[in-house]
Amino acid sequence: MVAFQLRLMVTVMMVHGVTVDGGGGGTMTTRPERSFLGLFFLSLYFFHSPSTSDVYIVYLGCNDIQDPILTLNYHLELLSSVLPSQEDARESMLYSYKHSFSGFSAKINSSQAANLASMERVISVFKSQILLLHTTRSWDFMGLNLEPIADQATPLQLTHGDGTIVGLFDSGIADTTHHEKIHDKVGYISCKLYNYYSNESGIWPESKSFHEEPRMHPIPRTWRGECVHGENFNPKKACNLKLIGARYYLKGYEQEHGPLNTSETLEYRSPRDANGHGTHTASTAVGSTVKMASFSGFGQGTARGGAPRARLAVYKVCWEVGKCSEADILAAFDEAIHDGVNVISASFGSPLPLLPLYKWSSDIGSFHAMQKGISVIFSAGNNGPDPSLVKNVAPWSTCVGASSIDRNFPTRVTNLIAFFFCHLFSINHMICRMDMWRNNSAVGTVILCFSTQGQVQIEEAEFAAWIANATGLIFVDSPTRQYVDVDIIPTIRMDMIQGTKMNHYLSQSMMTPPKVHIFPSKTVIKVSPAPVVADFSSRGPSSISPDILKPDISAPGISILAAWPPGISPTSTENDQRSVEWNFQSGTSMACPHVSGVVALLKSVHPNWSPAAIRSALMTTAYNRDTNHDTILAGGSNEESSPFDIGAGHLNPMKAMDPGLVYDMKADDYILFLCNNGYTKDQIKRIIGLPPGTPVICPKEFKTNTNLNYPSITVSSLESTITIKRTVRNVGAKKTTIYFARILSPHGVEITVWPRILFFSYFTCELSYYVTLKPQKVSQGRYDYGEIVWSDGFYTVRSPLVVCVNTVTLTAITDDSSQALDQPLALARA
Repeated sequence: MVAFQLRLMVTVMMVHGVTVDGGGGGTMTTRPERSFLGLFFLSLYFFHSPSTSDVYIVYLGCNDIQDPILTLNYHLELLSSVLPSQEDARESMLYSYKHSFSGFSAKINSSQAANLASMERVISVFKSQILLLHTTRSWDFMGLNLEPIADQATPLQLTHGDGTIVGLFDSGIADTTHHEKIHDKVGYISCKLYNYYSNESGIWPESKSFHEEPRMHPIPRTWRGECVHGENFNPKKACNLKLIGARYYLKGYEQEHGPLNTSETLEYRSPRDANGHGTHTASTAVGSTVKMASFSGFGQGTARGGAPRARLAVYKVCWEVGKCSEADILAAFDEAIHDGVNVISASFGSPLPLLPLYKWSSDIGSFHAMQKGISVIFSAGNNGPDPSLVKNVAPWSTCVGASSIDRNFPTRVTNLIAFFFCHLFSINHMICRMDMWRNNSAVGTVILCFSTQGQVQIEEAEFAAWIANATGLIFVDSPTRQYVDVDIIPTIRMDMIQGTKMNHYLSQSMMTPPKVHIFPSKTVIKVSPAPVVADFSSRGPSSISPDILKPDISAPGISILAAWPPGISPTSTENDQRSVEWNFQSGTSMACPHVSGVVALLKSVHPNWSPAAIRSALMTTAYNRDTNHDTILAGGSNEESSPFDIGAGHLNPMKAMDPGLVYDMKADDYILFLCNNGYTKDQIKRIIGLPPGTPVICPKEFKTNTNLNYPSITVSSLESTITIKRTVRNVGAKKTTIYFARILSPHGVEITVWPRILFFSYFTCELSYYVTLKPQKVSQGRYDYGEIVWSDGFYTVRSPLVVCVNTVTLTAITDDSSQALDQPLALARA
């Protein structure tokens, strides 16, 4: 048990060249880097009980033993060294990570964890945290059409992906043969804001999205996974040539939250989905082709995943309301890598602030997946639009932001003057929050709510309107947050301009009560602007490694229609008793599987490409112009987006299949990055599994990560002229070709590329070039953007340039407040 009281007063100022860290005991250390000077007047009382046990993860690096039984015994021996006996070690251990890397999780106290951390073979020991979970049109919008086009007889989605296996880490999968918790209810209104009705309950077949595609080949011989039996999940019925694997991991979650309550909650001790998130994301990534899919008639079309012929393996690590234990996640990584997946798709993220990479299960697991040639795709998080809140930022994985597609569902609203003959609804704008309700009845009225009235959230307004028995809700919010969601009450979203007009009509109306006519909503495609970055999509720069651009790319993540378990209401609330097979969801969780599906296609087309080469293909072919050829807008501001909003740009699946050039990397190319992130030379050897005698050189002083062979170039602090190296490999159709460089320099930065011409031949498929950046302005803390584009006349290979010029130096401080700050500093140093 940890208890503390804290009183804190902080003054922060920018200092060039020194960081002063104040510890509780008054000691301070300095290190040469640009940082912040924080002086803390701190009163801290901290009580810690070492006898309290928590779930800790003990990470040991690569698995040198290569024998699961021997590895398990070694883990038990290591754990028993801090416990009374090996029997106690067996009871304490949750998982032995013994297949793809070495480590274990166990319930121990802080003193035992500290003893393990001090052992030579142990790389890191950290407490397991609980992470949180973060279509019919989207694939057509990105050019993956099911209809043949001129130069392609059969669409790519129908010919590739059969031998690719996508591992999904999520809330499970829907086996829709069992739904005793569906209730009969049909809700409707006579003049629709939204088609609000449900299918009646009954016996549902297994989700069509996971049926076998026609003429699927046998399961790949490389597959070593299995479908495990569990509560209301029968592998013989649920699994087939499409869904070839299903596992679940619960030990870590139950240690944190107690035994899983399956009697009072809609949860299952099995791979079966209990909240819809896993079914939705799996369907988006690799769902089979299903015609006439829709949500109550909205978004109707042919639903399918990015790779409809790819195989699916589900690893359920998230439970109840989307909580995922790190101990369970690392166990899923261990087995998924061993099972033989080709792609891992994970739509969850860590709480902020981010911890070092060696204390994060997702970063550890994804690194070892990368070593085995497995691409790992993560969601960027839903903490936008403020900067530096992006998650899942390790350079060996791909981080995906969310954007819109060109589909919308407009609803026409008119007043009595224009349509005096229509059926009308009264409006009441007083009931927008639960604390304003006071048992007022809103029967027969439509409530008008503004998000600015006490910072009202749409979910709160919906619930207040529902409690008040309102007929519907008109919610007025920023125009950058106008995306469709499924609501518990018929709801129209209006921007501030429209809402203000409605409010004026309300206040000036001579009628009592005033009336409006609301027409049925419609599905409209090819709307503009599209895409637009979602306001909720987490932005860069990375708070841990700002010299690596994150997110890497953006993909559709707003109002995505995909498969849904009929036993779970579309709003996942107790008040909603509708049943649907398809549902709209928004989030970077929806964007992530779009990229995972495309990566599955890429793996099928280029089975020998590394995860770095595949990420390069995605990034260098991405576009940053919308359907009107204007710069993609950033939701939350309506300004032009930057690489911190969309990474290299928006996903372009067809171009990614044939990128021309790729920036490739192997595991040992990350050595400098690992050095910069706190790993020692011995630890790096054990992580990468280098042969004995292979030297690992970590510089004595910090060296920038900008020389990592990444498809983008980011310099988070350009103080003087620097030169950066990049290496590209020709993977285009022509082995002999010439590429020319085109440069768009960031404002205030002189960019020189040498050589400006790259000659590729049958004998030279890999070439390097150098980029020199020279600051040309006096500036501090401002990012500017440009790009380097290589082209041979057919291929266009674009790399974003992100540069922060820091040429302002801090001189002597003479104001009174800073003089006062000097006194505690002197005392602390003394």
